[in-house]
Amino acid sequence: MAHAARVAVIVSDFEDGVARIGGRWDRSLAQLGRVGRGMADAGAAGSAADGSASAGMAAMIAGGAVAKPPAPAPVSTAVASGSLAGDGSVRPTGAGSFPQGDGGAQPNGFADWLAAAAGDLSPVLLARLASDWRLTGRPEQRPPQGDWRVWLLMGGRGSGKTRAGSHWVHDLATAPGARPGLRIALVAETLGDAREVMIDGVSGICRVATRHRPDFEVSRRRLVWPNGTIAQIFSSEDPESLRGPQFDYAWCDELGKWKHAQATFDMLQFALRLGADPRILVTTTPRPIPILKALAADPATVLRRIRTMDNANNLAPGFLKAMDGRYGGTRLGRQELDGEMIADREDALWNRDAIEALKLRDTGPLGRIVVAVDPPAGSGAESCCGIVVAGIDGRGRAVVLADCSVEGASPAGWAAAVVRAFRRFDADRVVVEINQGGDMVAAVLRGIDARLPITNVRASRGKWLRAEPVAALYEQGRVVHAGAFPALEDQMCDFGADGLSSGRSPDRLDALVWALTALMLEGGGEPRLRMV
Repeated sequence: MAHAARVAVIVSDFEDGVARIGGRWDRSLAQLGRVGRGMADAGAAGSAADGSASAGMAAMIAGGAVAKPPAPAPVSTAVASGSLAGDGSVRPTGAGSFPQGDGGAQPNGFADWLAAAAGDLSPVLLARLASDWRLTGRPEQRPPQGDWRVWLLMGGRGSGKTRAGSHWVHDLATAPGARPGLRIALVAETLGDAREVMIDGVSGICRVATRHRPDFEVSRRRLVWPNGTIAQIFSSEDPESLRGPQFDYAWCDELGKWKHAQATFDMLQFALRLGADPRILVTTTPRPIPILKALAADPATVLRRIRTMDNANNLAPGFLKAMDGRYGGTRLGRQELDGEMIADREDALWNRDAIEALKLRDTGPLGRIVVAVDPPAGSGAESCCGIVVAGIDGRGRAVVLADCSVEGASPAGWAAAVVRAFRRFDADRVVVEINQGGDMVAAVLRGIDARLPITNVRASRGKWLRAEPVAALYEQGRVVHAGAFPALEDQMCDFGADGLSSGRSPDRLDALVWALTALMLEGGGEPRLRMV
């Protein structure tokens, strides 16, 4: 009870604005954290379990938010039906939801706990907790630790990129001990984008700056903080405008769609010459352009990726369902929703546009179905057993039905996955490459199902030569995909004459080649088949 009483005093001091705790929110938060750790050390689990919101708050803050929140306290009507604004008023947003622009969803339970604890906390304190980025921001939205020059944050639409950038800039300008008069560059595709998104947008700097808000001097295109820090806006349409100014930090938004991306970014590098450690944050929806590829590969870059789904609590209820239904698994969806940079090799046998054009929603009745297996050479964490299912439709086309490949599995594990795929699709035969493992591969499979019909195949030519006739089937429109298979399609579009760019074995692609060879090219010479 002593710990809970101390929390109550700290909370009361904050709410009343009493100077005896320093009158600073940061100090209040730190004290709550220390008391919370004391509660954990003292084993004060009972206080949280019996509905003590103050005890739960201290424990939550002490750990930076815990994965399993305390047992819910009574939920106030106001918070259960809406969310609190900075002045304590209620905005309807749905039960337990605290809006954070485009990036405040906290998957570790803090927001849920905060809603549950609302009955014991004042509206002012609730609003303060709900708006504190240190508590509500997701870990991947916070600056990386360690030594880096570029923080590359690639994310889907509405994933929280802009909010992360706004808080980074505002925190640089207002952090305790920050050098007064910092100079920061804000670079967008256009000056209009810089103002409407980075500054005045729903997650822009002026919206997230609840304290020490900067003034926006429109005529001079700059933000000015009370301590003299200045952030100036620039456009990718005018790279030369970055000649002359100099900066400590820079935030580049949506670099993937800049008009003169390379020239603008180059000019910015020459301008980052102030302070002890100039740094850049790049927030963008990825596109496979040279500058983003180079940044991602640079050892001085820390790359983080965030998905639209990660921010589901702050998006329209039907948005994610609609987007997943229309774009899930497609190249566009992986880029615009999952924040993946999707690039094809120029010398690859396949390209994504062609594969996208060959996808079906309804396969119709199928004839012969095979499960092709490319067993791994080992059973380590990075090993992959390629397992692909394909069949023949009524028009004589091969239909790729599933990529059931498994990674890091033992022989018994991947053998069980093969049998599951065989039974799931009611397949006619299992085609197994035996270059790795010989007849032991069939023995492992029959150890799972003794009646499994198996055809062993042995490769006598290189992977490229075996894949070429299968790629020709795609060019002729004789192969279609029953859905999206991202990992398989990645290998297809990255497979050149020297293999995959990573140097790893294309296990999924090998299985695809064996499946389509068995269905469409059997009897053509390579590969040779023998019945077991």
